[in-house]
Amino acid sequence: MELRDTMAAFRAGWFLPVIGMLLGGGVGAAMALMMTPTYTSAAQVWVTSTDATSTTAAFQGSQFAQNRVASYVQILDSERLAEGVIDRLDLDLSAAGLQERVEASVVPDTTVLGVVVTDTSPQRARDIAAAVAAEFTDLVLEVEATTTVPTDPEVEPVTTVPVKVTVLDTPEVAEEPSAPNLYANIAVGVLIGLLVGLALAYARVRMDRSVRDGKVASDAAGAPVIGTVARDPKLASGHVLQRNSRSGNAEAFRQLRTNLQFLNVDEPPRVIMVSSAVAAEGKSTVAINLALTLAEGGHRVALVESDLRHPRVVRYLGLVDGAGLTSVLTGAADIDDVLQPYANGRLSVLGAGSIPPNPSELLASSQLRALVDRLRATHDYVIVDTPPLLPVADASAVAVVMDGVLLSVRQGKTRREELERAAAVLDRVGARTLGVILTMAPASSSPHSYGYDGDAPPEPDPKPRPVAAQDKPQAPGDRTGGDVRTEPGGATRVGVPTTDPAGATRAEVPTGPATTEIPAVGPPQPPQRSDSASRS
Repeated sequence: MELRDTMAAFRAGWFLPVIGMLLGGGVGAAMALMMTPTYTSAAQVWVTSTDATSTTAAFQGSQFAQNRVASYVQILDSERLAEGVIDRLDLDLSAAGLQERVEASVVPDTTVLGVVVTDTSPQRARDIAAAVAAEFTDLVLEVEATTTVPTDPEVEPVTTVPVKVTVLDTPEVAEEPSAPNLYANIAVGVLIGLLVGLALAYARVRMDRSVRDGKVASDAAGAPVIGTVARDPKLASGHVLQRNSRSGNAEAFRQLRTNLQFLNVDEPPRVIMVSSAVAAEGKSTVAINLALTLAEGGHRVALVESDLRHPRVVRYLGLVDGAGLTSVLTGAADIDDVLQPYANGRLSVLGAGSIPPNPSELLASSQLRALVDRLRATHDYVIVDTPPLLPVADASAVAVVMDGVLLSVRQGKTRREELERAAAVLDRVGARTLGVILTMAPASSSPHSYGYDGDAPPEPDPKPRPVAAQDKPQAPGDRTGGDVRTEPGGATRVGVPTTDPAGATRAEVPTGPATTEIPAVGPPQPPQRSDSASRS
């Protein structure tokens, strides 16, 4: 997997690291809040030599103390010292339990020993640290003491200790718990969650076998991607684009129409089958809108619904469902009797008709080839909607008599293996795969329409004519289009436009009891010509 693909995988699965960080931080915070707080108290003891009679003796004593401190750490961790601390403080602990609370270490390049005690009680931690230091001092003196017995029985034996242990720091009661650290736990949880999320995002793409971009689709089908239809809720529910639509998907189908015309300039495909590897790939929607787009471009198009198992074209277009392709193939009807015009009449639709018990045998018959030849002679393009290639053999039987096949691939759902198998089926029957159409693609991966954000807005209403304050609504049945006249004898008479013999329009405007006629500006009259001028 290349670096570019890895980065694309992280971009596609960006939500996984985010979710991982949130969950990791939450788990870290929960663990910190659920843990029992612990406190630490520390003490330090200094070991020196007692022989300092000279510089040489002091140096030798220091070397002796440094050699001893490594052994003294074992004394601090010994069971004997733990039992002495328990007896001294009268603790309800075992020697092993106390040893788990005590941690001893040597300060590098010194003869200083450090003792750190951790306990759930800050006071008990302080008491144990102080007791460990005191018990250690007594135990070292006991272990290191040597007794010299003189030869003279009247002289008392002499006990000497070569080292001296001094407590440097007195343990104190901790004010804040040393663990758990809430912010440290959250940070560790966020970091672990981020790493896990990145790993999942990478594994998601590595394990995902669906077609997610045009390169994968082209490699699997062995044909170029010639169209991309973006995910659109309106198209998914209605299946038919509005006439002269300016939406992004309408422009995508117009680009598909252009690409079809340039697939083979000398002999462009005219009878085209639209199919897919499996169901629910949007093939019927592609077939319908491709046929409509070709008809919109001025071509005579025939749309044939050869999916005799689950027909949808007639239902999507709102046409009559009755006699259709099965009637023609069985000889029950003539093709001219079952073709249904649609839109401006340039599109003719041949529905599936009644569902037969043997659709594969019916589509593989010679009648289908004769039907295709007849439609080819009377139309510029023939678009045939078929069942999926993999579940049934219907589509492979139809593909034999087609100029080429368009494969509808649902981006992010169709698996690479399914697309490869569909292309192999077409290769086995000798059909030509014209290209791949990616459907339900994310908006970011579909081509952008130039200058259009949606369908064209409706034409604005013409600017209304200024109406005088005295005008009233038109009375029902007034054929002149003017206002209602007042009853005879009234003080006000509403003007009613009339037409004089010359074609000019006059409007009567109320002026009180009487009316004044004001000539209105009518349409410009052509200049009068003499009979001689007209004859010339």
